[in-house]
Amino acid sequence: MEISPLVQQARPSFQPKISQLYEELFLDEEDHSHSEGFWSEFFLLRPDKASLQRRLEAVSADDLLHFQYETQQLFLHAVRHIKSARAPADEVALETLTVFLAGVLSKRYTNPSSDIITVLAGLDEVDAVFSDFANAIETTIRTGRTSMSMDALRFLRSDLLVEDVRKKAIEAALSLTSGAYQTSLVSYFTHRDLFPSLMKYVQETDDNSQAFDPFLLLGLLVNYNKFEYRNPYRLRLEDFVNEATIQTIVSGLGVTFSQSRNKYASVIEDVPEGWNLSSTLTYIGLGVLAPIKAIAPAAATDDNKEKFAALPGPEAAILLSTYDFALANKLFCYNLITHSPPSSPEPPFSAFLSLTSYILHHASRSTRASLYALLTLTTLRILLEDVLLCKRLCQPTPLLPARLCRQRPPFLPPTSHPRPPAAHILDLAADALTHNLRRRLDTDLYAGCLALVHRLLCCLAQNRTPLAYHWPVLWQALLSLLRFLATYAADVAALPGDPHALLTPLLRVLALALLRGSAFLPDAPAYDDLVYKLVENSAALEKLRGAYALGEDSPLEVLRHVAAHYHGLLQMERGKGRVGKDLSPREVGRVIRGGYEGLVLPGGEGMGLESWEGYREGEERGWVKRAGRVAVEDVRAWVRGL
Repeated sequence: MEISPLVQQARPSFQPKISQLYEELFLDEEDHSHSEGFWSEFFLLRPDKASLQRRLEAVSADDLLHFQYETQQLFLHAVRHIKSARAPADEVALETLTVFLAGVLSKRYTNPSSDIITVLAGLDEVDAVFSDFANAIETTIRTGRTSMSMDALRFLRSDLLVEDVRKKAIEAALSLTSGAYQTSLVSYFTHRDLFPSLMKYVQETDDNSQAFDPFLLLGLLVNYNKFEYRNPYRLRLEDFVNEATIQTIVSGLGVTFSQSRNKYASVIEDVPEGWNLSSTLTYIGLGVLAPIKAIAPAAATDDNKEKFAALPGPEAAILLSTYDFALANKLFCYNLITHSPPSSPEPPFSAFLSLTSYILHHASRSTRASLYALLTLTTLRILLEDVLLCKRLCQPTPLLPARLCRQRPPFLPPTSHPRPPAAHILDLAADALTHNLRRRLDTDLYAGCLALVHRLLCCLAQNRTPLAYHWPVLWQALLSLLRFLATYAADVAALPGDPHALLTPLLRVLALALLRGSAFLPDAPAYDDLVYKLVENSAALEKLRGAYALGEDSPLEVLRHVAAHYHGLLQMERGKGRVGKDLSPREVGRVIRGGYEGLVLPGGEGMGLESWEGYREGEERGWVKRAGRVAVEDVRAWVRGL
């Protein structure tokens, strides 16, 4: 049977009407004007985001300046439809503007500020147009749609019924704020305060995850030129006391932190702690029945390394907002630590510690990851600077579960049960110190880790709180860094900044552990192990003294004093024939225990116990500004993916 010729004919390809309108918008014709009918149809049809994005990508910055009349008309009509608050034109206008602004603002212009203003509004009309835009966005976020005609309802699509017009307004604001961050256009959002409407949106949402977009936008607005003038959004954060809204934000943050952490786990599954047979049997006292030990994660391949280098995802920009809210608002800090939604499988603070662990573990893979690591470390530092919060984190109860990164050896010891939050923080700091050692050392990262350890040890010592923790892991990480600084002193000296800004905190931590370790170490053998490891590294102590020209007032002298004391005892034991030339660890341990009576230690002045040097953002503006720029780029990527 012959096939009909009609079947053999190629099917014609149809182009969506809205795509045709996109093409018409950028046609190089003498008559640039479009009728009101054109714009009515333009904002009635469902937007094709991919088509509009491709069309904008094909147009250069110079071409956009050539088409300035068309682009100005598009922006002006979009603002009018947003102000009308009538479906479906308002939502179509917001969706279109989100893509349009992302495309226009991503171009490289000769004169960025003036050229962008020319493309969007014109130099003469910019104030009126952008004031209208800011007012329309604020009103939409605050009230949503105020009217809907029956004719519009007939054309309203089911997907628009689901999507919230307020959320689309926030997305459009994100597109402008992230794209025009280096221009004066963002100042229109500082003149028209969005904070009340953003918080109202968060308060009225039924889904905690919907707090992500407004909190992300708030983070960008708080950081906008904040070192040049008193940012009004920072003042808003300081004065905000609505605990219910803060808890909604914290719950939403927990969801985002978990999702971002899971991207790391999808590259190499490092087995969530507490969810395997061996650890469960050990936890209930039946470890002898465990079939095998915990399986080590698979080694990273070259492909995995590339994937890790691209992490965290663009959603990590929310860490900038978290940092700013923690810096400005103590009530937020308290709720970040304590709030645990009953419906959430993971407390928000557990998710934050978990994500921090993964970011720190891979911080050396990219400058971007390193900056996000600094944001998380500084946020933790801000939390620990509050005396009451720090004490709460160090107490034996309440306990907190946290999945920490174990994707590269040496692995953190697996833990199968909740622990005091301080134990998790010490673990993630020790892991970061271990896995980011390299000659071009990230001194800011290491100083941040040491600041956390020092603060926790001070709090534990002052309150005489014994902490159940695998302390040898921490001592090993600290002493590995000490040996590194001694071995590569020339490379460290060539790094930007003062090497003593890293060396002094390290020596303070070790000296503090020696002087006050009996107050927080769980038993005498734990203290013996610290002294043993210190004596074992006495050669590195002598190297440090010569390489960095340390004086008599340095904490190093405390360490050298202890090491010299026990070296003298060991020589005496050898002279009496009680020990051989090559000492076993057991023999050294016996000498250490017997030498405490003759060991005289200083009082601990200068170790940071008397006063804590608080975080001052103005002194850290260099990396804070770099982190802000990274977050802005990630928000741009986030908007492009909407």
